[in-house]
Amino acid sequence: MNLSFSFIIPVYNRPSEIEELLESLLKQTYPKEFEVVVIEDGSTVPSKEVVASYEGQLNISYFQKPNSGPGDSRNFGMKNAKGNYFIVLDSDCILPPQYLEEAEKSLTQEFVHCYGGPDAAHSSFSDVQKAINYAMTSFLTTGGIRGRKDAVNKFQPRSFNMGISKEAFEATGGYGNIHPGEDPDLTIRIWEKGYETKLIPEAFVYHKRRIDWNKFYIQVRKFGMVRPILNKWHPTTAKLTYWFPTLFILFLLISIGFAFLGFKAPLICVLIYFLVLFMDATVSTKSLKVGSMAVFATLVQFGGYGFGFLKSTFYTTFSSRTPEEIFPKLFFRT
Repeated sequence: MNLSFSFIIPVYNRPSEIEELLESLLKQTYPKEFEVVVIEDGSTVPSKEVVASYEGQLNISYFQKPNSGPGDSRNFGMKNAKGNYFIVLDSDCILPPQYLEEAEKSLTQEFVHCYGGPDAAHSSFSDVQKAINYAMTSFLTTGGIRGRKDAVNKFQPRSFNMGISKEAFEATGGYGNIHPGEDPDLTIRIWEKGYETKLIPEAFVYHKRRIDWNKFYIQVRKFGMVRPILNKWHPTTAKLTYWFPTLFILFLLISIGFAFLGFKAPLICVLIYFLVLFMDATVSTKSLKVGSMAVFATLVQFGGYGFGFLKSTFYTTFSSRTPEEIFPKLFFRT
């Protein structure tokens, strides 16, 4: 297949971040031309001037539309793109110079209609960003599958760094209106159409995740809430491992209760886990401060996801209402 790449980038009130991303696209070592499609999703702080400054340097198109969420905006971009292979990115990502070369090399060697790449922490990231990145990517947390080829049988790409062929997009109809959760939902429907997915470890991005602790908690809580909905929609993909954060938090609370009663062994096991986490994060980030913050980030991740998962599981199991009716804030109207 003669690959023709189109980057699909929705943006919402982030002109400074889209500028960093476009600057990294300028530095690609890829020798062929590629397309960049930027979709302004109803922003009140538009990126039009930033995008215009890259005309003539990049083959770039800019579209404005009413706010309808990232999934619908990506679909809009892919419908208007000219390439035959789309690369979907979040606007808060930065690409290393070799990104496109690595993606094409891997697809040439073993073509798939959908791939995902991992995320990494850039040296310019703040300590909070590095700690959150560790929690979201480490093999010691639930984020381990993002960067390990052997961690899962079927890799589920995430739309901050996801490639999809035009054929697969047209066969599936693209992203749904759930958010978050639109990317695993699309991946599962890609599998159902008979297409394969894979991880390309070399096609990584620097994902900035410009969020504070409260926003991070809200984000991972939403991740936990959408998973039971996806399990209901696609029951064959449900796994016991999705219960891990919930069970961990419940075990932690029970361990604290037992410790007050004089039985400290369970709590010691939890503290050993956090110690290992701290040591690994400190070594990998080369910072004691980030190592400490990574432990807190993991606790926030498990707590947010775990309680969100538990709440959603209860309501989707025992309520006669649809997920859209139970959790309207998890769905965009398109």
